[in-house]
Amino acid sequence: MLHKILSEKIPIWQDEIRSVIQEKGNQKVGDVIVSQLYGGMRGIKGLTCETSAVSADKGLIIRGYPLLDITHISPEEVFYLLLTGDLPNDDQLSDLQAQLRSHQNIPDYIWKILEAMPKDSHPMTMLTVAIQSMQVDSLFASKYDEGIPKSDYWKWTLEDGIRLVAKVTGIAAGIYRLRFNKGDRIAPDNSMDWSGNFAHMMGIEGDDFKKLMRLYLMLHCDHEGGNVSAFSGLTVASALSSPYLSVAAGLNGLAGPLHGLANQECLKFVLEVRDHFNGAPSQEEMKQFCWDRLNNGRVIPGYGHAVLRCPDPRYTAFMEFGKEHIKDDDVFSIVSTLFDVVPPVLQEQGKAKNPWPNVDAASGSLLYYYGLTEFNYYTVLFSISRAMGMISQMVINRAMGIPITRPKSVTTEWIKSNT
Repeated sequence: MLHKILSEKIPIWQDEIRSVIQEKGNQKVGDVIVSQLYGGMRGIKGLTCETSAVSADKGLIIRGYPLLDITHISPEEVFYLLLTGDLPNDDQLSDLQAQLRSHQNIPDYIWKILEAMPKDSHPMTMLTVAIQSMQVDSLFASKYDEGIPKSDYWKWTLEDGIRLVAKVTGIAAGIYRLRFNKGDRIAPDNSMDWSGNFAHMMGIEGDDFKKLMRLYLMLHCDHEGGNVSAFSGLTVASALSSPYLSVAAGLNGLAGPLHGLANQECLKFVLEVRDHFNGAPSQEEMKQFCWDRLNNGRVIPGYGHAVLRCPDPRYTAFMEFGKEHIKDDDVFSIVSTLFDVVPPVLQEQGKAKNPWPNVDAASGSLLYYYGLTEFNYYTVLFSISRAMGMISQMVINRAMGIPITRPKSVTTEWIKSNT
């Protein structure tokens, strides 16, 4: 069913892009200054991304839907939305869920590889090794070797992508149980949805944790095409590497402390506050603690964002969940107090362009509350969700015939001589 829907939509999207290139192909979309070349290309408009956009004033917008308008939908629904631009009806959702269930079994060789790795391997290393090892089963790679036409590249990218999304929860749950000595792997339960089944296979019971996983895996699905994980994955995919290799590349970027590891740093800070005060401090105590930290040249983790100039809507969604489900918990209380205290402090200090919280300021505290206390596993959860966005963007890029990514670089000497 998903193939049929996309087969109908893709020619329309292709015509639209051809028209845009024909009518506007010579128009400038921005200027590049020297400081941007040395600043990680921050702010340079050099990509298209159809699946999502990030507004400085509104936050994440998925296919035209502001995030807070769709926090009630499931990860499977957001995956369908990312791919097609439409929310699925009941039949379309059931069809996608059936596809995911039919491909959820993990090859035995994956477990042998993971079990052979050092016992102290980082969970993200284990995840990316497992994903890229499935390259051997790539339908895209096989079909490419057979000589399929370029117009069919998206179909086999999608087929690999669905299989990867179907398996990634089982792999991630197996890694959790293996790496942290939680016992034998737990078989999937076909009566559950994708995120609920993941919680079940992890061995963390309770309806509230399943609801949290449903929200968590939905909220982290996509964030434009220029973030490190998406950009890395899309660049590798532009060379026509399979989704397995491409997603693994993106997740290796996500594993970095400036990207997906940020929620661990935020939670460590919150626990530092708790331990310092032996519980949850008052607002005045928190304010002084934050000033002392800033005056010592340290930042407040979780506050500030490269693009946003408002509270991250993903943070807002997590806080709303916490207020509904979490009572009398020092860690969550500290997170709530930080929201009241930190923005005014940062505004008074005057150094932060954006004093508002990002998603990482809240997500770790919720995981911690439900007993998921293994910090270095948190980015694996992020990865499961972000895989949906990367795959969706890869499918669209192959359907639109986006060529290999190859920006031009220049030397410092060239800049000195030509600017």
